[in-house]
Amino acid sequence: MDEFVAVAKTGEIPDGEGRTYPVNGKMVAIFNLSGEYLAINDLCPHMGASLSAGYVEDGQVSCPWHAWRFRLTDGKWMDNPKSDIKTDCYEVKVEETDILVRVPAPESSSDVTDLAE
Repeated sequence: MDEFVAVAKTGEIPDGEGRTYPVNGKMVAIFNLSGEYLAINDLCPHMGASLSAGYVEDGQVSCPWHAWRFRLTDGKWMDNPKSDIKTDCYEVKVEETDILVRVPAPESSSDVTDLAE
């Protein structure tokens, strides 16, 4: 079962900005939008830039390398409405001053070949 993990305190992420945190083997970008915290995969699906370093405006983050824009509420790529390109989003909750995020654990490979044979 995937559980929430405390990654930051509410005062650590300025309004309109993002920060990156490792959670369950993934780099997760958490953004503060006027006290609402949203989490997405930090790696841009285009070329792997850190989305937490991007410019945030109107609920979207622009990739710092090539300005691809992603909606923070659902990860949708906003530059081509017909595209299915998205970045993963993760559930966030705040308990007192702790920001917690739930990121699925990596799937274990059950398709491993026994190399000892």
